[in-house]
Amino acid sequence: MNDSTPITTSKAEALTRRYGVDSRPAAGPWNDHIELLLSHRSVRGYRPDALPEGTLETLVAAAQSAATSSNMQTWSVVAVTDPAAKAALAKVASNQKHIEQCPLFLVWLADVSRNQRLAAEERVELVAPAYLEAFLVAAIDAALAAQNATVAAESLGLSTVYIGALRNDPLEVREVLGLPDGTMGVFGLCVGYAAPEAANEVKPRLPQPAVLFRERYGNPDEPALRAGYDAKLAAFSRRNEMVQDNWTRRVINRMGSLAAMGGRDRLADIVRAMGFPLR
Repeated sequence: MNDSTPITTSKAEALTRRYGVDSRPAAGPWNDHIELLLSHRSVRGYRPDALPEGTLETLVAAAQSAATSSNMQTWSVVAVTDPAAKAALAKVASNQKHIEQCPLFLVWLADVSRNQRLAAEERVELVAPAYLEAFLVAAIDAALAAQNATVAAESLGLSTVYIGALRNDPLEVREVLGLPDGTMGVFGLCVGYAAPEAANEVKPRLPQPAVLFRERYGNPDEPALRAGYDAKLAAFSRRNEMVQDNWTRRVINRMGSLAAMGGRDRLADIVRAMGFPLR
């Protein structure tokens, strides 16, 4: 949500915006918090306005209130406001201009280094950080924390967009931010006030029967559900001046070739080089 977007007035309206009237699920229990969640949209254009004093600390408090596996807290975040650093990170992320526009850019880290430093000070050896599970837990922890921060930001009238393209070159991100071994920037997050021209609709999602299964996986109607969603997303793209494409073609274009991965096909080797053995 952003400050140029009216708040929805009913749960039926909120669900319609997210799914369309033909795919709208039954409206169950409801409150303002759920309404806020359904109003989320990614915003790729920001005003230069500074954020209110203490906004960063409030967002981090929300982030630290997210669940964390076994209270290991294996994530960190780097707040970036320096224009030169934001420009360098934007270059990593295929020159996404909104990274430079937003007043606050947050780089969320999978981070086992803090726990490794703790072990060194206590003169013990940690075995678990060498295994894939430790990296996976750290990345999940970072994602949970970031989503809490995103919801908090939107509740304050701010807009956001996640930047997964930092994974195009994690080694360069490490250089820009001075990251130690055992840390990796798994994604970024733009935070700021939406520019008027960047306001857009709530993007439709797959209908619930395509992702919600009861007792056992699968739905024989999946092809029809996908066809209906293809038409809906193509219409959304036309209205919002995005690449005019449907969901099926987007999936194929994004996942059908190594070139579309932007170098991330080498990610396992890079993660190992950054201090995560992934055994």
